[in-house]
Amino acid sequence: MKGIISVLLVLLIWSCTSDGETDPPKPPEPPQVENEVDFYLTKGDQSQKFAKQPGILAFGSSYNAYASIKVSTSETYQTVAGFGFTLTGGSAEVINSLTASKKQELLDMLFGKGENAIGISYLRISVGASDLNSSPYSYNDLPAGATDEDLSEFSLEKDLEDVIPLLQEILEINPEIGIMATPWSAPVWMKDNQSFVGGSLQPQYYDVYADYLVKYIKAMEELGIEIHALTPQNEPLHAGNNPSMHMTAAEQTNFIKNSLGPEFAEAGVATDIIIYDHNADNPGYPISILNDPLARQYVAGSAFHLYAGDISALSTVHDAYPNKDIYFTEQYTSSTGDFGGDLKWHLRNVIIGSMRNWSKTALEWNLANDSSFGPHTDGGCTTCKGAITVNSSGTYTENVGYYIIAHASKFVPPGSVRISSNIIGNLQNVAFRTPSGVKVLIVLNDGNSSENFNIEYNGEWITTSLSPGAVGTYVWE
Repeated sequence: MKGIISVLLVLLIWSCTSDGETDPPKPPEPPQVENEVDFYLTKGDQSQKFAKQPGILAFGSSYNAYASIKVSTSETYQTVAGFGFTLTGGSAEVINSLTASKKQELLDMLFGKGENAIGISYLRISVGASDLNSSPYSYNDLPAGATDEDLSEFSLEKDLEDVIPLLQEILEINPEIGIMATPWSAPVWMKDNQSFVGGSLQPQYYDVYADYLVKYIKAMEELGIEIHALTPQNEPLHAGNNPSMHMTAAEQTNFIKNSLGPEFAEAGVATDIIIYDHNADNPGYPISILNDPLARQYVAGSAFHLYAGDISALSTVHDAYPNKDIYFTEQYTSSTGDFGGDLKWHLRNVIIGSMRNWSKTALEWNLANDSSFGPHTDGGCTTCKGAITVNSSGTYTENVGYYIIAHASKFVPPGSVRISSNIIGNLQNVAFRTPSGVKVLIVLNDGNSSENFNIEYNGEWITTSLSPGAVGTYVWE
């Protein structure tokens, strides 16, 4: 009897809780959509500055009417050597003024590989002083009227305080960083006007000057600093800077084929000789040197700035000599410039433009200066804004140049290859495949209104948007 009562009680409780019906099966959970594309954004109004965006971007095939940037690895172009700046003597001086901990923080941010680093991979340095040093000098300065043809007085001493120790610290962070060296002037006793400003290298000193440059490269190598490339003269058609030196295309041709090239070969110097290193308004200068077969055998490529001319000139030289490399080596941002305007112009020309015109590097000008845009020589640039301002308080500030380079340098390491991507409307862009197979697309909205668009890869696409003047870097496996 007790057993019957227990069963009835269980049935009663069951009927009260379920009305005699079983719970319907739960619908399956919708599949989780995972992010497939990292998106970093900078806006001209500075409301976003190299900020990783939180939304989910996943490739799919749902139709929309937006135009597509089609990225493809089937067509490849040049191999990238790196992105960065010129480490001027003034840059080194102000960076070295920071406390040890603050300087290490800055160098790790600029040259490291961590989450908060931008991974600068290429630097240009001056052989002797540039105009963004406190004063002009060479490594063989002598009393007026004296000469030193055996270079017994050669010394790197003036760079041993700031530039060389800082380079050694940078190399500890990134031992693979590329370095290009560029003289602003030969020692004044080799020049026809005996001055740091203007003048030309006297032909009787061509061999001596070639020895001077070999001596420099070997001395730097002994200090653990490998010079990967050298240009014979910064801005050879601009003789008004301090320091500076005028060098025509014919003079550079003769210097390379009769002195610098043979001296490099005899000394076993593997440093690449890169010609011109001046504005894109004169592609005939490097082409005329390359037209000379004796000079051409020693030349690895040509370098350009864009203070005059059009970035397409780089392709003009590449197309004339496709087996010779192209480098973009300098463009400054001004103390009077506007963040949004500079961001847009430099992304369009220096980053996207140079890369779409075969350049292996995209280098902005000065890495760092103080809040008064110094140091500089008497007559040197007074309005050149560094990527970093080192403040008198012992802090530092990132300027527009920092963000211009960061959009490429963090994601496109040396050895990356430019791949195919199409321009649609105002959406200027360039794409890369990194050595590990990651795809990187840098897009600038060069128009005056917001743009919605697709990024298509392997038959699928994501949909995204950029406000006017904004730049986005998109990264996926």
